[in-house]
Amino acid sequence: MTAKSDFTDEQWDVVLEGPTSAGMIVITAQRGGTLRETISMAKAYAEARQQHGQSELLDAIVAAKPEIDRKHAHSPEELKQTSLTHLRDAVALLQSKATPQELDEYKRFVVNLANRVASAHREHGRGEDPVSDTEKAAIAEITQALG
Repeated sequence: MTAKSDFTDEQWDVVLEGPTSAGMIVITAQRGGTLRETISMAKAYAEARQQHGQSELLDAIVAAKPEIDRKHAHSPEELKQTSLTHLRDAVALLQSKATPQELDEYKRFVVNLANRVASAHREHGRGEDPVSDTEKAAIAEITQALG
């Protein structure tokens, strides 16, 4: 079992930035709904906390204050590329320290969070599907960055 103590403070920040980076990619993929989508991200963390005990690593991640890269991006594209880099860095770090099962649980949490954020805001004229094409593309990029 991998624990927070297996990481330096800097490495732990990298792991914590992954999920919020995925959420920010989805939030900025489509205009509107930012408040609902942000609340949805918080709810994804709360739901993961309710599954406490299944993974020590995931328990520590969702119990910590979510980390957000505080550097200001100059464009949505720059934010997306920086966030995808955060995801790749987190996965590479977890590949070296965590078990394959813990890595899979982390990836699943990140993708579930991204899907939840995308589903939080219904755009007018989208019919039954609450997820826009741009949000679907963002989730596909997140999934690809996770490997």
